[in-house]
Amino acid sequence: MKIQNAFRLGLVATLGVGLGILILTSIASLSTILTYIGAALFLSLGLDPAIAFLERHRFPRWAAILTVLGAVVAALTGVVFAVIPIISQQIDQLIRFVPELTRRFVSGEVVTALKDTFPNLQVEEIVAAVTKAINDFVTNPDQLAGVFGGVLQFAAVLASGLFGFAIVLILTLYFAGSLPSMKRGLYQLVPASKRERFTDLSEQITQSVGRYVVGQVTLALVNGALSFIFLSIIQAPFPAVLALLAFTFSLVPLVGTITGSVIIVLVCLIPGLGSPLTALVAAIYYIVYMQVEAYVLSPRIMNKAVAVPASVVVIAALAGGSLLGLLGALIAIPTAAAILLIIKQVVIPRQNTL
Repeated sequence: MKIQNAFRLGLVATLGVGLGILILTSIASLSTILTYIGAALFLSLGLDPAIAFLERHRFPRWAAILTVLGAVVAALTGVVFAVIPIISQQIDQLIRFVPELTRRFVSGEVVTALKDTFPNLQVEEIVAAVTKAINDFVTNPDQLAGVFGGVLQFAAVLASGLFGFAIVLILTLYFAGSLPSMKRGLYQLVPASKRERFTDLSEQITQSVGRYVVGQVTLALVNGALSFIFLSIIQAPFPAVLALLAFTFSLVPLVGTITGSVIIVLVCLIPGLGSPLTALVAAIYYIVYMQVEAYVLSPRIMNKAVAVPASVVVIAALAGGSLLGLLGALIAIPTAAAILLIIKQVVIPRQNTL
């Protein structure tokens, strides 16, 4: 091919590359805002099934939104008022126990207990190494300055998190109120010949996302309630706090229940709070519960929401978490369900006609 004007070709190519770099840089700069928008849209889709249910029972949309949000706020308030006093009491017990734990550690009682519990473990060497590391850390001014900087950084992250939570909440309210008009506007961008099919697929996808959110919250509530009952029975330390921890981690699909269970078992191992027997019983319980959740609870609750093979669930959750962190892990499974739905109802039928 003969190039008529090399300068013009080079200029156009340079401008194209620069425009591409500018777009990618803008997306990277707006990643936090895009994350807020994605989280708010995801939550609004999760609330939409309840809002649509009330609309079918002759509620105006604004009244349905206020009713659903009021119910959510009332439920969260009830949980807070029911759990916070217990958590406060148990945190107070934990704070009071810290000096006693320090005294036991200094007097050697903790070392003796560890040696009796784990006779084959080099407890004295480990304790000496830990003590030396703590002394070196405390006597090093640079380390202390790093701790102070870490505290300031944590405070900044906490403030940013609270600001982000407020933004997501406000956007969720706006999206929940304008979701039908947003859908209609999106559908108008599709050619009329394909609009009906596109609308049908979009409605199926949004409904599956909403059902998925409801199903995941239901699984988390089951885990939190059963954890509180079981941990109270075996007299584990701080059962209300650990049950709240189990509920929070269970909101994250796939890895959340495992992570929360490991943390709870480790807490049960703390000398003076729990015991190896308590930790062993808790570990056995969570192993059994995870099997029940995977093969009984999750299929019954989630199959009506999203029909995704187990292998795809694992791959999607890992990929979503790696790309977008917590938000990616949350939206990975409904995104995979949407892709499978498009493949089944669009790609495969089109291939069969060729």
